[in-house]
Amino acid sequence: MSFGFLFTEAGIRLLAFFGIFGAMAAFELAFPRRDAHPLKGRRWATNLAILLLDVAVLRVLFPMAAVGAALFAESQGWGLFRIIGLDPLLAGILAFLLLDFSVWAEHVAFHKIPLLWRVHRVHHADVDVDVTTALRFHPIEIVLSMCLKAAFVVLLGAPVLAVLLFEIVLNGAAMFNHSNVRLPESVDRALRWLIVTPDMHRIHHSVERRETDSNYGFNFSIWDRLFRVYTEDPEAGQTAMRLGLSAHQDELPSRFFWTLIYPFRRGA
Repeated sequence: MSFGFLFTEAGIRLLAFFGIFGAMAAFELAFPRRDAHPLKGRRWATNLAILLLDVAVLRVLFPMAAVGAALFAESQGWGLFRIIGLDPLLAGILAFLLLDFSVWAEHVAFHKIPLLWRVHRVHHADVDVDVTTALRFHPIEIVLSMCLKAAFVVLLGAPVLAVLLFEIVLNGAAMFNHSNVRLPESVDRALRWLIVTPDMHRIHHSVERRETDSNYGFNFSIWDRLFRVYTEDPEAGQTAMRLGLSAHQDELPSRFFWTLIYPFRRGA
């Protein structure tokens, strides 16, 4: 790998990914919120294998992903922000916020629309939640999400730098709020007013439907509060609540090929 690669879009994102993943994995070991699940080793192998497959699919179908869409829109002079002549700095800030809201709204849609839920339930089938759960998304969902994100980037005419920063922050935030880390309660409560914390997002992975249908945010917590789908604490408590899907409290979700064909199985 040449040093020049490190300054490309892919290189910057790769460095950020490994840095954040390594930090959160170490944090989980040092300050775990819940006891490690007996299937942790197998879960990690499957979740990381799914990540590698997702990356391969994206690099084939979307060589530059959302950043490429931003570059294309810029070269064509497309996008709402360019049409109205918005200041680049303001355009970048608005693009970041609107992209975060679009991801939140998309997440809600993947829960509420049955056909999309069949794909998204792969993420929720994980019997535990840690930093690797943030990487566990079926390739079909990854492709659909990237198509929607790219279209929204072009529609807005989002600045390239804002899109790159958003992608890095979103990826890092997902690994942070899926991680099995214990934060001081005072710190967690303070952070929740702006960003999604591990204790907040873990509730979304509860087997209880009411709790699953809340706390959809990946980055900013304001959308859940604004649309009144915020849950403060799980009914069973953070350490006692069951995670995953009630129909699959077993070792099946930790199997790689079972996970890949899960959206095509009959059932809820």
